[in-house]
Amino acid sequence: MFLRFTSRTNADGAVVRYVALAHNRRVDGRIKPDVLMSLGRVDQVDVAGLQRLAASIGKHFGGDEPAGAAPAGAAVQASSLEVVDVRAVGVTWLLHGLWHRLDVGAAIRAATGARRFTANLERVLFALVAHRAVAPMSGLPAAEWVREEAAVPGLSTMDDEHACRAMDLLVDADTQERVQESLFLAVADRPDRLFFDTIRFECDDGERLVIGLAVTRDGIPVRCWCWPGGAGDDAVPAEVRDELDRYPGLVVTVVERGFSGADDLAGLRRAFGHYIAGMRMCAGNRLVAAVLSRPGRYRYVRDDLRVREVRLDGQDARFVVCHDPDRAQRDRRQRDDAIAYVQAELTRIADRCARDEAARVRAECALRDHPTLGRWLIRPPAGRLKVDLAKVKAEARLDGKYLIATSDPHLSAEDIALGFRNLLEARDLKTQLLPGPAAGRSGHRIRAHVLIWWLALLLTRVAERCSGQTWRTINRRLGRVAQVTLAGPSGPVTQTTPLGPEQAAIYRALSIQPPARVTASARGRRGVRGRSR
Repeated sequence: MFLRFTSRTNADGAVVRYVALAHNRRVDGRIKPDVLMSLGRVDQVDVAGLQRLAASIGKHFGGDEPAGAAPAGAAVQASSLEVVDVRAVGVTWLLHGLWHRLDVGAAIRAATGARRFTANLERVLFALVAHRAVAPMSGLPAAEWVREEAAVPGLSTMDDEHACRAMDLLVDADTQERVQESLFLAVADRPDRLFFDTIRFECDDGERLVIGLAVTRDGIPVRCWCWPGGAGDDAVPAEVRDELDRYPGLVVTVVERGFSGADDLAGLRRAFGHYIAGMRMCAGNRLVAAVLSRPGRYRYVRDDLRVREVRLDGQDARFVVCHDPDRAQRDRRQRDDAIAYVQAELTRIADRCARDEAARVRAECALRDHPTLGRWLIRPPAGRLKVDLAKVKAEARLDGKYLIATSDPHLSAEDIALGFRNLLEARDLKTQLLPGPAAGRSGHRIRAHVLIWWLALLLTRVAERCSGQTWRTINRRLGRVAQVTLAGPSGPVTQTTPLGPEQAAIYRALSIQPPARVTASARGRRGVRGRSR
């Protein structure tokens, strides 16, 4: 009598292992196993109960064995197991669950029609997206990351040729934006508001791109566009408006501070409708001073964001003052460090050049002309260079604050702040858009990289909104979940490290089943060999 293990592969590529109690009997001269009782899935078996049963059998029938000693069979089995591979699985498993929940693979297959591939390019494409979300700054190419670092469900290995073919497939599938259209309906069936922004990006070889991004109120990116670097801001919104004309009045253009001049905003209003614009916050600006002088209470939108609305006489635009407490602490700390350094430099110059007036003047002029430190200094009509305390006090009022103007009379202050904040966060990720030069620089491939970045941003934003945690926190905590492969007499067995409370809470918040504790693998490693047609 023995334990018999069997396995099957699900449609999503996951391998599930089952265990049963069996014994062998001879039929026509051959040994045939008979299943006496099925014990279910390996990851759901009461292992402790089986161990107690084995101990009871050993106690009554196994002879004299010293108390506390491990069963002989367990010792032999443990001595024959060897760790052959360790990979991170926690984050890729989470993204795999979101990928299937949003039916990304189904959207790609529907767009490609009757095309068939001998390699599983859908899994390769998922690996490219997961690599961009999990380890964009690692320096490892996606193919090497899959082969050496990460456990990608349904994919054990890939090479650069598979990556190139998968990117071509993605662009071909999204030629008419059918993939984006399908995902748009999946995440934003009835959007109450869409925020649009353009992100300018310069590649390593100097080629410039303009990337258009439309997000929902919650920051979920639902559409993206890509134009050559010469596309102007006045022409881009018209194209976007033509594509989103079935949502009249819902699209609001978001522009950064460099595009917030009166003429720029007036032109934007004529071309595309309502806007949200970041305003320059600097001491001495009359508009900023007028807005900040108006009394009002802040309302918390999130733990790291609170807002208050201000209306000025004679101004058509509405103004929203945003305050980030964490950013305010960083601004104050950086300013204090800068002022302390300036004070120390002034003292050092005075001590070193006490007897050389010309050298002291040269050193003070060099400090005053410093690109970042010089703004804190002032020279009175008759006196030495010193710290401008009035300017320090004025800038302290701006710690952690930024000002937003909008022409939309109906948006709430919370929606204005979130729309601007979400697109700012997406713009900060533009450095992760394109990998190294080896990835290819043709227009076709650049569009593929944009789409991969967009899909990675989509999955991470959904994870953030459902879990209430930042992607950095999710990536760090689930990055500790590892998949260990052990080789034994019965073949490779893969075991996942136990989940901690915080890790289990993330899976639970997203309604994703954690990776199985124990699974079986086929003998040898089978990858995505073969060529696509």
